[in-house]
Amino acid sequence: RYVISWELDQSLEIGFILDAVQRAFSIAKPVIFNSDQSSHFTSPKYINLLNSKEVQISMDSKGRALDNIIIERFWRNIKYEEVYLKDYESPREARINIRDYIDFYNYNRPHQSLDYKTPSSVYFN
Repeated sequence: RYVISWELDQSLEIGFILDAVQRAFSIAKPVIFNSDQSSHFTSPKYINLLNSKEVQISMDSKGRALDNIIIERFWRNIKYEEVYLKDYESPREARINIRDYIDFYNYNRPHQSLDYKTPSSVYFN
């Protein structure tokens, strides 16, 4: 459940996704990388990046949100506990507040499914 890397961008260009994935790979390399089938994740640039790192690609099909319920739950939490509660004045303010939420999520928020430990305590042990 530990969030290794994230990125926020105002465009739908693929560059910010590749940057986030590269940053994640500089910290850890997963065996499987799961995503949906949007154009970013079916892009040859994205697929080639994962293949170059010898990471298995897993893509959810339509209506299969439960395939990756952990990240789906994270997105729900960040929306309802952070984003929907605030009216950010700028993208910079949004990044700062979202970064702070993810730090809280990783280091301070206990998770029932982790026996009330934080994601960081489980990930780093």
